[in-house]
Amino acid sequence: MRLLMATALALQTFAFAPAVSAAGGDSSPPKPTNTTKKCLFGRVYDEAAGRCVKPNKTNFSEEQLYQAVRELAYDGQFENAQDVLRVMDQDDDRVLTYWGFTYRKMGEAELANTYYQRAIETNPDNILARSYMGQGYVTEGKTELAITQWREIKARGGEGTWAEASLREAIRTGLTYSY
Repeated sequence: MRLLMATALALQTFAFAPAVSAAGGDSSPPKPTNTTKKCLFGRVYDEAAGRCVKPNKTNFSEEQLYQAVRELAYDGQFENAQDVLRVMDQDDDRVLTYWGFTYRKMGEAELANTYYQRAIETNPDNILARSYMGQGYVTEGKTELAITQWREIKARGGEGTWAEASLREAIRTGLTYSY
């Protein structure tokens, strides 16, 4: 019953959150495309070629690669998401954020936090990295560290965004989110 109530409250909270937060944090799950429906081994569906191909910067823009990473990560294909991340700009804070996200979901909390910290050093206003790091802290039982990240999100203008609301709910309920 508690889980049901927490879920209902979370859904109410997110119904009013903006569709996109700062630092590329989209609040809605990505829609499955042929990348997750048909492609294997970290390949990405190339519309022009009509098939799954190894991703690189010549056949996809950074934004297309980022969306593929996000879709694969949300689908639970963390290693495939990492295959795509490898060909992207390793100094991009969004890339660093998703390295952290995939490692956290794979159970590598320490490595995930290293990537989240690098993302935040690159862009202190990356509230998505702060939210994901905070959610990792919640999972680890480090609530005070999660609250510190939540406060930073609010201080950086992120109040009411998906990043802030999801971390707030994670702190309150102990439930974390996957996108």
